[in-house]
Amino acid sequence: MSDRDISRRSMLIGTGATALVTVMTSPARAEPFSIDAISNWFRTRGGFDEEPRRGDITGSVSPTNAPAAPPPSYQSPSDGYEPQPVPGQRPPLESPIDYPIEKVNPASIKPQFRRQLVRYAGREWPGTIVVDTRKRQLFHVREGGMAMRYGIGVGRAGFTWAGEAYIARKARWPRWTPPAEMVARDPKAAKWPLGMPGGPKNPLGARALYLFDLTGRDTLYRIHGTNDPSSIGKNLSSGCIRMLNQDIAELYLRVTLKSRVLVLNHQAG
Repeated sequence: MSDRDISRRSMLIGTGATALVTVMTSPARAEPFSIDAISNWFRTRGGFDEEPRRGDITGSVSPTNAPAAPPPSYQSPSDGYEPQPVPGQRPPLESPIDYPIEKVNPASIKPQFRRQLVRYAGREWPGTIVVDTRKRQLFHVREGGMAMRYGIGVGRAGFTWAGEAYIARKARWPRWTPPAEMVARDPKAAKWPLGMPGGPKNPLGARALYLFDLTGRDTLYRIHGTNDPSSIGKNLSSGCIRMLNQDIAELYLRVTLKSRVLVLNHQAG
């Protein structure tokens, strides 16, 4: 090796050492939000609950990688098929059948509730879901100051829920388990004390996103589809966020587990 090569290598090593010292002595910067870091924090303190702490209202299971359900005994549906409960047996968490989604004509939806790519001036990073219950709109933030806007339906309880959550589970044609109070008062719900199998007649619709808070607790709120398209833009649900089946199906494909969800707080104003 020539003296020139040795001199050049020494210069590079010296430059690298200077850069390392600069990094080590530079002021510490706040780390960005990381749900992975939060998940690691939970695991070191006992992990997630095996079951939701406030009851299985919508058939949720935590942790997210729930054990596989036994094969269902429900028959394959036809156009006129009405699912029937099987005594003593819970339906699977999601249907083994991927039903076709019957799309709603956008012309039947008010313009402000139609799926549309819009400018977004908020500070949330791409991938975040922002829910505005007052305007009945949901935004999936994208790169470049844009967001996909969807119309939603909410319930009165939805206006009391605000803050941060994350997607802990995703389900395709999910099971719906009505709460005990609904089973007691509603003859339709009374048929399904162990849960209604997923399908076109299920009130959770084609897809569901299960929201947990930042302590790892099931909020019992869901972003899900609906078998009643006329409810979009209205306050008709029991508190969850409902979307057109064709819209939640697209959102389901675009979001990942641990995606951040922000529900805007309108109570302070």
